[in-house]
Amino acid sequence: MPWVLAVLLALAGGGFWWWKTHAADAVGGNVAAAASAPGGASGARRFGGASAVQPVSVQAARRLDIRVTVSAIGSITALNTAIVHVQVSGVLQRLDFKEGQQVKAGQELAQLDPRAFQAALAQAEGALARDKAQLDGARVDLVRYRDLLAKDGIPKQQLDTQVALVGQLEGTVKLDQAAVDSARLQLSYTRVVAPISGRVGLKQLDIGNVAQPSDANGIVIITQTRPIALVFAVPSANVPLITARLRANQALPVEAWDRGGTTRLAVGRVATTDNAIDPTTDTIKVKAVFANDDDALFPNQAVNVVLQLDTLAAALAVPQAAVLRGAQGFYVYVVNADNSVSMRVVRPGAVDGNWMAVEGALEPGEKVVIDGTDRLREGAKVEIIAADPSKRAGAAAPPGGARRGASGAATGAASSARSGPASGPAPGATSASASAAGLAAAGRPNAPASAGADSAGGERPAWMDRLPPDVADKVMKMSPDERREWIRKRREERARQGDAGQ
Repeated sequence: MPWVLAVLLALAGGGFWWWKTHAADAVGGNVAAAASAPGGASGARRFGGASAVQPVSVQAARRLDIRVTVSAIGSITALNTAIVHVQVSGVLQRLDFKEGQQVKAGQELAQLDPRAFQAALAQAEGALARDKAQLDGARVDLVRYRDLLAKDGIPKQQLDTQVALVGQLEGTVKLDQAAVDSARLQLSYTRVVAPISGRVGLKQLDIGNVAQPSDANGIVIITQTRPIALVFAVPSANVPLITARLRANQALPVEAWDRGGTTRLAVGRVATTDNAIDPTTDTIKVKAVFANDDDALFPNQAVNVVLQLDTLAAALAVPQAAVLRGAQGFYVYVVNADNSVSMRVVRPGAVDGNWMAVEGALEPGEKVVIDGTDRLREGAKVEIIAADPSKRAGAAAPPGGARRGASGAATGAASSARSGPASGPAPGATSASASAAGLAAAGRPNAPASAGADSAGGERPAWMDRLPPDVADKVMKMSPDERREWIRKRREERARQGDAGQ
């Protein structure tokens, strides 16, 4: 009876197709539920379910002295600057300084050829000596004429003429003395000395050149850098506090930082403010002075400025990263004793480095979340991890661990293939269908509860061993939504293969 045999074969094929389709659907549903169940298998925690325990880093709120500061950008200026010019023309014979050295006021810097000035001085001194001799002779004659006049030996007119001559010669002597002083002064100008104390720059004239008073750059430029000044601008709203502190002779510390804001160069104090507010920027210029003994600051150097206006003593402070902003305003997440988080509304204050002063329903010692706040909600469960990634569990795991896990998956897949059709894909099945078969085998109702869970050490779930290595690696990298979508597509593909086999 051929037709009876054909009917039996058709019924057997239909039964086999029905068993394959319904078994794959049931197992796929169990695996998807295990992947998305809150607080269930730890595999859901690995893939970050919406209601899973979230890893966060925390830090305790504390009371600190928070500085009230104003940040600005300023420019370093020399306290005094002098261009050293020669005061007489002459050939430069010698330079008595080293470029970049510190010099004191009155220290000799250069020497001009003095011979012409020495000759002029000698000439003036000779004229003075001649006129002094004539003056002395005229004074002797004046005494003699007075005696003769008393004896009626000469007329009075002759005495008056001698008195006038003595006065004339006295004026000549004074003129000669001034000429001598002028020549001596001109000679002293051949020695070029430092007008102020400070640091000399690069020489502007070489030895052997004729130095002129009209030279624009002079011989060298001296800048007074010990101390040195810093000029910067702050908003005019800070003027009352700055003025009050200066009138009370209270120091206003100023810090100069490099352009990157990573290295503090020097610490000084405010010296004075400008006498008017700039109406275009609504700021006022402030001048600070730094000792600069280590020459860390240079004229015309641009620096970041931190001006300390006040200090909040023992203020409640939290890390700046913990303060969030939402529809309810500023808030922080506090970790409770049961590892749940609660939201606390705070009012932010001054920021000092990485810490921010806050006011609100927060107590010192309470732990606030500083990292991992993006998926937190009121009452969410958290797991506290180290803020430093290098100190977290598994951070020092050997890089070959993942490959060993993949090898384990390959071994599991091979063993499942050897176990026959009941635990693996049928011969000739595609890679996708093999993956679905592996998931189905891993999600059997009688499988252990930890089959889909991650261990505390970060091991792979046991059911992943049913997948080929390349597919297992791909699934491990998926997000929870992508993983559920992948399972759904594998089930649909299995259903289509069953339809095609009829």
